[in-house]
Amino acid sequence: MHRSTRQTKRPSLRHGFTLTELLIVMAILVLLVSMVGPRLLGSKKKADINAAKTQIGMFQAALERYAIDVNTFPNTEEGLDALVSEPGDSEGGDSESEGRSSSWDGPYLKQNTLPLDPWGNSYGYEFPPKHSKGDQPEIWSFGPDGEDDTDDDILSWTGGRDGEADGEDGGSFDDDRSSAETTSTFGDE
Repeated sequence: MHRSTRQTKRPSLRHGFTLTELLIVMAILVLLVSMVGPRLLGSKKKADINAAKTQIGMFQAALERYAIDVNTFPNTEEGLDALVSEPGDSEGGDSESEGRSSSWDGPYLKQNTLPLDPWGNSYGYEFPPKHSKGDQPEIWSFGPDGEDDTDDDILSWTGGRDGEADGEDGGSFDDDRSSAETTSTFGDE
């Protein structure tokens, strides 16, 4: 028997993509991202603004429970911390705070720490109110830019920082109105 020393050619199996095919796919992906990307980023911004409004509403509900127990809202110095720690807990508490602590029945938030706004900043708090009419505490987020007193601040009252609050209730949340209607001077874009 005679063996052939000649090797038979097998058909080559082509694996992978050509450079042209890869460039076409990349061009299509870039086109899709350029069309869809800005919309997704805008949705994220709106979602963060709505999250901040929701947290402000959560603070307002907790402050109402606090006021029922203590007969007043925390002052500006006590701030939102009074929702998670008893007034007068720190050294050198004043007599006003010590009187409040006897009826304090908190914490008034489910978590034992104050949440930050969606942009990583602390919420602002003022009581008695300086910018709104009425007797509700003022709560705000510095908004997407993280700077105080700008147009994108998210406020618990209407009328902005000029003190010209709209409405008789000083712009505070009412149970029959949604937070999306009342908490922001930021125009949803």
